[in-house]
Amino acid sequence: MAKYDKADIERRMQGAVDSLKGDLGGLRTGRANTSLLDPVVCEVYGAMMPLSQVATVSAPEARMLSVQVWDKSNVSAVEKGISKANLGLNPMTDGQTVRLPMPDLTEERRKELAKLAGTYAENAKIAIRNVRRDGMEALKEDEKKKEISEDDRKRSEDEVQKLTDKFVAECDTVSEAKEKEILTQ
Repeated sequence: MAKYDKADIERRMQGAVDSLKGDLGGLRTGRANTSLLDPVVCEVYGAMMPLSQVATVSAPEARMLSVQVWDKSNVSAVEKGISKANLGLNPMTDGQTVRLPMPDLTEERRKELAKLAGTYAENAKIAIRNVRRDGMEALKEDEKKKEISEDDRKRSEDEVQKLTDKFVAECDTVSEAKEKEILTQ
């Protein structure tokens, strides 16, 4: 049974890019974005739960997030969860609604965030290269077992390299766009 699976390699590389997009979505750019609160967890009903399971998050204005808590008894737990997430936001409670004004980013903080975006991109590229290595090793193993010819291995290695180049370029494009968004607010 051949070990090389092009569809699996492509899926894993796409997963690295999707993960990068999720990480970058959580970076604050000065503009309100509901995905900023995705990593927030709150201790409610004796368990840690994602914010999305205890409240509705919306962005009613460009510089304001609004968290509508479903159960009034969970409002303080939601506030604590947001504070603990270290997002640099100061929750203001108004009944069952927690408002989060987006403070202006300092130039220094913008540069830190841009650098962090670059780090996320580099980690995604490393993950993609690791998938490439796995694919190349699987091809060599298949050739060793006489399941594919040397020509097939070389052709497939070219495919793997093309996939790698495509996904690395996508990482660069996504991270450059985010860095530009952070620095030009």
